[in-house]
Amino acid sequence: MQVTRRQFFKFCAGGVGGSSAALLGLSTGEALAEEVRAFKLTRTTEVRNTCPYCSVGCGIIMSSLGDRAKNVTTTIIHIEGDADHPVNRGTLCPKGASLLDFIHSPNRLHYPEYRAPGSSEWKRISWDEALGRIARLMKQDRDANFVARTPDGLTVNRWLTTGFLAASAASNETGYLTNKMLRSLGAVALDNQARV
Repeated sequence: MQVTRRQFFKFCAGGVGGSSAALLGLSTGEALAEEVRAFKLTRTTEVRNTCPYCSVGCGIIMSSLGDRAKNVTTTIIHIEGDADHPVNRGTLCPKGASLLDFIHSPNRLHYPEYRAPGSSEWKRISWDEALGRIARLMKQDRDANFVARTPDGLTVNRWLTTGFLAASAASNETGYLTNKMLRSLGAVALDNQARV
């Protein structure tokens, strides 16, 4: 059987019309009236934060479930842009919109790891051990390479062998304190991801 274009459209229109008439005959009002679903964010706790990806520093709102009892683990179930944030005004890029996948990723590290020189394996260490190691290595480098005076006697108090990169996700106040702390150590090579 050969179907013309006009006949094809007539068949399609008849099928759509028939299925619509069948649906209009059903009353779904009673079924939907009994199903009252609570808004999924009703029992959540909202926390404002900053997106960790790029140097824009967009504001986000993270919603978590859990009553913060002693043995209850809270779980982040929703992330959205913060409409009150002056940078993004509630919008998020695709990377920021996928933050929930980033948080719940099985590949995400939850603890520091250390790989000894020459080794091919990473070893899990505690946060105290990691921060202690960073502080110890910073002090050793500063003690060995601190320049108090130039050869002609000018006081400079600078530390030239180590550089620091600050994150743009931090607030202005945190950036200011980071800068003051590092300048007080004599660090000269400072930069910020956002160049603020």
